[in-house]
Amino acid sequence: MQIKQLHIVQFKNYQETEISFFSGVNCFVGSNGSGKTNILDAIHYLSMCRSYLNPIDSQNIQFDQSFFMLQSIWEKDNQEIDLYCGVKKGQKKIFKKNKSEYEKLAEHIGLFPTVMISPYDRNLITEGSEFRRKWMDGIISQFDRRYLDDLIRYNRVLEQRNALLKNNQKNGFFERESFEVWDEQLVEIGKRIASKRQAFLTDFIPIFQSFFNELGSDKEQVELIYKSQLMEGDFYQLLMQSMEKDRYVGYTSVGIHKDDLIFSLNTHPIKKFGSQGQQKSYLIALRLAQYDWLKKNLNQNPILLLDDIFDKLDNIRVGKLMQMVSNHSFGQVLVTDTDEVRVKQIFDSIDEPYRLFKVELGKIEHIELQETTR
Repeated sequence: MQIKQLHIVQFKNYQETEISFFSGVNCFVGSNGSGKTNILDAIHYLSMCRSYLNPIDSQNIQFDQSFFMLQSIWEKDNQEIDLYCGVKKGQKKIFKKNKSEYEKLAEHIGLFPTVMISPYDRNLITEGSEFRRKWMDGIISQFDRRYLDDLIRYNRVLEQRNALLKNNQKNGFFERESFEVWDEQLVEIGKRIASKRQAFLTDFIPIFQSFFNELGSDKEQVELIYKSQLMEGDFYQLLMQSMEKDRYVGYTSVGIHKDDLIFSLNTHPIKKFGSQGQQKSYLIALRLAQYDWLKKNLNQNPILLLDDIFDKLDNIRVGKLMQMVSNHSFGQVLVTDTDEVRVKQIFDSIDEPYRLFKVELGKIEHIELQETTR
């Protein structure tokens, strides 16, 4: 699978531009703020129906404009497919495949997978559990449509239960029976979600450990531990036990919406005890494992998006990463960087063909296609 062409209108800092992509490595070079990352984000948008960087759709519209449009041609299973996304302020987001609009955006998830490696990935380590849950859910949802449906249903039920708690709190009364219908649904759906999260991690963790060893050091032991309140007891009983607390705080304090992933290195939390280099290797290994897992389960190569990561890695890790990209047959790759010379040196050193683009303030210039000497 690959993206062949992209037409951008009023998306972020782009008024209008068109790009034709190479089937292998595409490198976008330019200064910070020129719009390199926005190209990758546009492709992520077409893949996942949302921005990688800003979840508020209207804030991705170019300043002082009322809409943005992304139109693209992809090649999948030897067929060309037209994907369209249109977002207009105050209106429903529109997604079309071959000019046919989806009834639900969830129908699109997983059909055109991408994996982004970005400096913003550090939020997976530094921020709260919601970031790690969303990362895990985003991977599973691309493969398992029932899982995505369950997530949507669970969150709706949770909203209803929380609204009931707040209403009771505001009016000073409480009827236990009024919660039963919501509790039953939370338990049923929540158990399915927790089970699939556990099954995913059982399959995913060995892949992650392998990539970390290849990128970092096989002397370091990395772990990815699933932490869920449902492991502490029956979900329904946990809801009963927390009822008094829930009444007091006005929200549901137990459930799979509190799940977390513990990132550890040599049995210690990597957030506290990992060096910057170890944390970067950890995150890149996570993303490469994500790519590999999706590739195997979706039976196709996702597009790999590498956003400004060469500047954040030492030369040894850069060399290892790019050799892995070359050896593991990652398919189409899009790279951004501020240093044109560095990009050329990296891909020339691994003898990998690439197309080079220059980006300046929302303008894109195709410079050259560098063929391999192999």
